[in-house]
Amino acid sequence: MADEYIATYLNDHLAGSVVALELLDHLQATHSEGELGTFFTQLRADIAADRDELQGLMEHLDIAESRTRKASAWLAEKVTELKLRFDDPEDRSFRLFESLEALSLGIEGKRSLWIALTAAAEKSPSLRILDYGRLIQRAQNQRDRVENLRIETAKKALI
Repeated sequence: MADEYIATYLNDHLAGSVVALELLDHLQATHSEGELGTFFTQLRADIAADRDELQGLMEHLDIAESRTRKASAWLAEKVTELKLRFDDPEDRSFRLFESLEALSLGIEGKRSLWIALTAAAEKSPSLRILDYGRLIQRAQNQRDRVENLRIETAKKALI
């Protein structure tokens, strides 16, 4: 049963990375120039690297990627995008603010994943293949960057 739980948990987080990367693709396309373009390009590269780490762990543990979860995540991102468009049809600062908030929460979820795996690795040698401390710090750095931009955007979006 434990193997089933770790497979479910890792696949859930892999699906979350699909949502984040799809959302970042939209943000990159919308804000392709200037500081925001650079910000989203760098953030997307960081999140893709984290997804690759997660996929590597899943391969090491011989856990198959759930196509159903990935497809559901893709669909959830499309519904989220529709919601964001409905909330701010002109794609002004409110849509950016809500997108940043979703990314921030997702990154916190990823940080929680790495923390949980750190704890589980104490009892499961097969989980000891990643540098969780580095991944936790990288997630914290990503969250700090997104939060700083989210707060700055709130000053425009919520007034």
